[in-house]
Amino acid sequence: MATNENITVTKKKTTFIKKVDNENIANTSCDLIDSENEDTIIEQNRKRRREILEKFVTSSHDDKCESAKKDENIDESASGNDKIVNQIRSPRIKRDMFSEDDDFAPINVFFFFFFLYNLELPLVNLYVSEHVTQDNEYNPQLIDNWDDSEEYYNMRVGDIIDSRYTIKRILGQGVFASVVRAHDNKNGKEDVAIKIIRNNDLTYKSGLKESSFLKEINDADINNRYHCVKFIRQFMHKGHLCLVLESLHMDMRGVIKKYGKHGLDMKVLMSYSSQLMLALRLLEKLGIIHADIKPDNILVNEKKNTLKLSDFGSASKVEDNDATPYLVSRFYRAPEIILGIPYKHGVDIWSAACTVFEMATGKILFTGSSNNEMLKCFMDYKGEFSAKLIRKGKFKNQHFNYNNNFLLNKKDELTGRERVIEICNTHATKNLYSALKKSANYLSSQDDRKLRQLKDFLERILVYDAHQRMSILDCLKHPFIQK
Repeated sequence: MATNENITVTKKKTTFIKKVDNENIANTSCDLIDSENEDTIIEQNRKRRREILEKFVTSSHDDKCESAKKDENIDESASGNDKIVNQIRSPRIKRDMFSEDDDFAPINVFFFFFFLYNLELPLVNLYVSEHVTQDNEYNPQLIDNWDDSEEYYNMRVGDIIDSRYTIKRILGQGVFASVVRAHDNKNGKEDVAIKIIRNNDLTYKSGLKESSFLKEINDADINNRYHCVKFIRQFMHKGHLCLVLESLHMDMRGVIKKYGKHGLDMKVLMSYSSQLMLALRLLEKLGIIHADIKPDNILVNEKKNTLKLSDFGSASKVEDNDATPYLVSRFYRAPEIILGIPYKHGVDIWSAACTVFEMATGKILFTGSSNNEMLKCFMDYKGEFSAKLIRKGKFKNQHFNYNNNFLLNKKDELTGRERVIEICNTHATKNLYSALKKSANYLSSQDDRKLRQLKDFLERILVYDAHQRMSILDCLKHPFIQK
């Protein structure tokens, strides 16, 4: 029997290869590899790993695997193994962690864990945590994946942005941005609203324009008397422009839905109307057109006694406005916008009147499904347009013929096809006072008098010709608003 000094340490390694995918790899029994040379064992293991990699690594990793195979000086230490594992864990194809579809080819599960076993790496290193802190700029799990497919910022309640604001609630999402309520951790946990602009050039420029308007408005209203939302600051986060605004309780549409299904109380309505006109008065002084006044863009505080005008994303200076038939949300769109007539602050006054009617009744005043139907809704209350006003319209041919007769585009109920109906005489068929009174509950003599004042207030605003429309200053002096 040989002495202990002459005994060579023999290592045994078991390899078991099963049939993978549809290739005819024969099942083999455990093959004991005995060798007296440790270098020979290492070389055999290296060749086997290369063969497995060449067969099973997906096409998305071919380039990296090929470069590894050509390198004759690959280190078999832990760092070398890490390189191979990274080829599997880090594909070249950029993936969106929020998408439902995988952009990478599947890897055979058996092979993957078999491969890890041979490398003798702990599986715990491959565990990906579900708890992600979005404030970490270098988090490898989220790099380039902050946005959804429409370039909105992906957020979650509890996330911290700008190392300062903890998201408390997601309030909503509009065309240009998402809005969240957050705690300001540097200012006594005070609540703020943060408008997170979509991540593209168009919305970024719009956001910068909005912030400039907000700064101008705040500078002109130091004492906070004109009921426009207060602007606090702005910052960039993950490629998104963020505007920090004062936080208010809810929007006017929510107030109407909750408290005014049949109209708000008359005193509340008078107060809200006055505050809204004060906001428009400040914008008029500054030469700013809001261009999107509606209940959704009017906010109230928790006590419901203060109103603030918000969302200046569509705002412009008077001298910069261009004729476009789709400015302002459709139900609140003034006739000069639809017809393509040059416009000024009158478009905001018209929208405000539509909003006041909605607060008074709980119903939308003009409900056309298109610009053409909106004109028909106007005429149901106000009668026909004058030929002089029609001739000024850039888009008049879309709605009127050469005789200035209205062309109503209507869908045939039987065929479903669009057809044009020429209407020669368009007379008013609806009464504004009846519409107001229909939605009101039992009225005292004093409330009925105020309702008639409201009717006069709205009729003097809802005039086709913006030059004959009641001015904002006259609105503030009107008996309906005056107590």
